[in-house]
Amino acid sequence: MRRGATAEIRLDAFSRNLGAVRRFSGVRPVIAVVKADAYGHGAAEVSRRLVRDGVEFLAVAFTEEAAELREEGISSPILVLFDKCDIGDFFRYDLIPVLHDLGTAKRFSEEAAKRNRPLEVHVEIDTGMGRLGLNSGDVIGELTAITKMDYLHVRGLMSHFSNSDIADTSCAESQLKAFVGIRDGLAGVSCGPVLCHMANSAASFSLGAAHLDAVRPGLALYGHSPFQGAGDVREDRAGEAELEPAMTVKTEVLSLRRLRGGTPVSYGGTFITRRESMMAVLPVGYADGYHRMLSNNMDVLVRGKRAPVAGRVCMDVTMVDVTDVGDVAEGDEVVLLGRQGGAEIGACEMAEKAGTIPYEILTSLGSRSRRVYV
Repeated sequence: MRRGATAEIRLDAFSRNLGAVRRFSGVRPVIAVVKADAYGHGAAEVSRRLVRDGVEFLAVAFTEEAAELREEGISSPILVLFDKCDIGDFFRYDLIPVLHDLGTAKRFSEEAAKRNRPLEVHVEIDTGMGRLGLNSGDVIGELTAITKMDYLHVRGLMSHFSNSDIADTSCAESQLKAFVGIRDGLAGVSCGPVLCHMANSAASFSLGAAHLDAVRPGLALYGHSPFQGAGDVREDRAGEAELEPAMTVKTEVLSLRRLRGGTPVSYGGTFITRRESMMAVLPVGYADGYHRMLSNNMDVLVRGKRAPVAGRVCMDVTMVDVTDVGDVAEGDEVVLLGRQGGAEIGACEMAEKAGTIPYEILTSLGSRSRRVYV
């Protein structure tokens, strides 16, 4: 038996989720975020599907991710959101850097001049995320300086919301106001057309003023609402969109063990059977992306029924109590994430139990599972 789990990725779900985003954002270009190996779904296959469905741009975190897409034959424009180290890669793979400071812009300009090769760039403005982007007292002056650098063509301006998914929209609206003010201040600078984008998944559904020239969805494309688990949200418009999770994570029963009442299970004896119980051992543990925080507080699906995790999740295996499931056999399918029969376990539920967010659940399980594209 091979260890770990299998992630079934439904590519048709991406098509429908992209359609849902477009129903809210209109005819604007879509910049699809496929960083972190497409949130654990497999960047090459996901990107191919999204490009086939008309996505205009892809966005990754680092040049290594973009290089892999290029080597897979994907020729669409790719924004690199964070990287500024291997400048040669931007020319080698025809990538669009997102510039965050004046010094980096100068380095890119000098390299472009050496190669006698103009480079299209986007520039990020820090409007309140506090992570990356121009944030001096003279952002317009710095932007103007970048537009005048040799061989650099500023083709985009972006920012990033810090909390556009909660009911109190004052922070998001303040960030948007700041960004629009900078955009308007750049209007008098002769630099050609500039694509302004700021709307992530949450803003794509609930903050129409943030749609600007393009939207930049991530989580919604993978079929998960950006509002779930975010506390009191103003309006879960993603619920109207009927997003479809693209990933189902499955394993199977490795072994069955009948235990007497009063028997401790797994490390530390944190679970003790209260009756004669049937335990199923699964060949997946925290080394496979199944969080140890799910110990004793998560369910899996077996034969369409919920079965609770019993005891601590181990590095390589996890025990679940299938006493109430019925007739279970070794080799039976077990769903860790997704739907089986009429029951479902969602990424938001799992994230809440693990004390994290859906993004981490998807990237952890997806990246460490064998992928099958359906």
